[in-house]
Amino acid sequence: MKYGYFDDSKREYVITDPKTPYPWINYLGNHDFYSLISNTAGGYSFFKDAKLRRITRYRYNNIPVDDGGKYFYIKDENTVWSPGWKPVRTPLDKYECRHGLGYTKITGAKDGLEAQITYTVPLGFWGEVQKVILKNTSEKLKKIQLFSFVEWCLWNAQDDQTNFQRNFNTGEVEIDGNVIFHKTEYRERRNHYAFYSVNAEIAGFDTDKESFLGLYNGFDTPDAVLAGKATNSEAHGWSPIASHCLEVTLKPGDEKEYVFILGYVENKEEEKFVAPKVINKSRTNAMIRKFPDGKSVDLALAELQDYWSKLLSVYRLHSDDEKLNRMVNIWNPYQCMITYNFSRSASFFESGIGRGMGFRDSNQDLIGFVHMAPDRAKERIIDIASTQFEDGGAYHQYQPLTKRGNHEIGGNFNDDPLWLILSVSEYIKETGDWAILDVEVPFDNNEQNSASLFEHLKRSFYHVVSNKGAHHLPLIGRADWNDCLNLNCFSTNPDESFQTTENKEGGKAESVFIAGMFVLYGREFVKICRHKGLQEEAGLALQEIESMELAVIAHGWDGEWYLRAYDHFGRKVGTHENKGAQIFIEAQGFCSMAEIGLKKATRKKH
Repeated sequence: MKYGYFDDSKREYVITDPKTPYPWINYLGNHDFYSLISNTAGGYSFFKDAKLRRITRYRYNNIPVDDGGKYFYIKDENTVWSPGWKPVRTPLDKYECRHGLGYTKITGAKDGLEAQITYTVPLGFWGEVQKVILKNTSEKLKKIQLFSFVEWCLWNAQDDQTNFQRNFNTGEVEIDGNVIFHKTEYRERRNHYAFYSVNAEIAGFDTDKESFLGLYNGFDTPDAVLAGKATNSEAHGWSPIASHCLEVTLKPGDEKEYVFILGYVENKEEEKFVAPKVINKSRTNAMIRKFPDGKSVDLALAELQDYWSKLLSVYRLHSDDEKLNRMVNIWNPYQCMITYNFSRSASFFESGIGRGMGFRDSNQDLIGFVHMAPDRAKERIIDIASTQFEDGGAYHQYQPLTKRGNHEIGGNFNDDPLWLILSVSEYIKETGDWAILDVEVPFDNNEQNSASLFEHLKRSFYHVVSNKGAHHLPLIGRADWNDCLNLNCFSTNPDESFQTTENKEGGKAESVFIAGMFVLYGREFVKICRHKGLQEEAGLALQEIESMELAVIAHGWDGEWYLRAYDHFGRKVGTHENKGAQIFIEAQGFCSMAEIGLKKATRKKH
């Protein structure tokens, strides 16, 4: 079944059926403020960190799937519908979702009324802008009610979903004309708040979820919408929301535009209030003034499109294959920039709660976008290296808000350090910026304990040298690239995660995959040493690489392919001797790219 198509001229993917096999989402934002939005307007927003600065609430494993988002409801006489089909799910006369580069346009039509919502995060803007266009395509006068809706998250996404005895008492809002503020804990200990505004007079509002929805209703049947009238509720604790109600009159052929802004504001501690208990709204007002009408939003969209055109113009492929051109010139680089912004920290599968930015992931992501944004690549390299330990190991993840290592996950994933050599070498190849090697970078974000980036690379290299097993192959630690290959982790407690279970004391498992990495990226380290004139350093490193090659040939070759590993008890993993799981792709790929044993014809050359 076909659900949509690519529009290459507009660089958009067009979805024509809202009932996709799973929500098809887009990622909005380019720096600091981010939103995820599905083809039916589900999703959430956050500032820098999906765990620590979650702005709107989202519930995973919902029934039905993807419930909760940035919704608009239309009440047209006795009919209630949503332009994105959800949450109301009233059958539409027309539906279309266009996922573009940094924006999404959703269009719906019902009974002679067409509604289009454009969602985008403008460049350098700490907020999501939503442009709503309503058009009367019928031959009769229409008097409708338009309701907006977002549900506030109480900032820390994990605490928001667990600490109910406290959170049901802390939610705080303020209504100032057509602007609804979410200021939970702003008086007490936060320097930030959020707001949701519209550039029109409102007929009413709601900020209390139960008043808007009804205690036993879902997002599909809100009491206020069904009644065609907001309740003007003011939340005190419980679950604060933001909903505007607009009375709209459209003559046949008439069209009206509205601009909604979901924004985030930070104030310095000494600037939080302009008077006792009166919050400082100067930044809010400036943000609202920036987008007074639809034309200003269109200009921001044009600026955003220019931004992407410049990024995508760095590298262009011209071939006779339309699909290849589309992938290489539009969607693959777009995806690479998205993974730079989000790493694996937030999606519809990663909640943004249990992890931050991956050390391994972020180094890998970097090589896909370094040619488009070298300055941001350099910044990311320094951030990553700053979470490294003195012994060359590293935190497996770090929080993007604080840029500090995630203690809950910890480290000891022994492939992690080598990925830093990869990202730095690729950055230098792309930019020629050898000076980055001399930048002083802290260990574990301790500015009192720092070394040059080159020294960080050296410690990454020798972390492997210092952690070998009985077969002279690298110790795997808690796992390598295959996070589920926990060959040292033994748990008898069903309530703990294998990924966060510490190694069995004296963990002996070895990784052939890391050995392949070491040889492949170790050679890049040697090139860096030679360029710096460190010939002796290069020679010593080369000896370690040759020693690792010999260990792989002696203990990592299974006759026709490479082993994957040795487990804690010295048993082979990924061998023809096994009944199942005889071959693993990671070791084949990296040992082949490293050309281990090529001279002895261990690997077939294709």
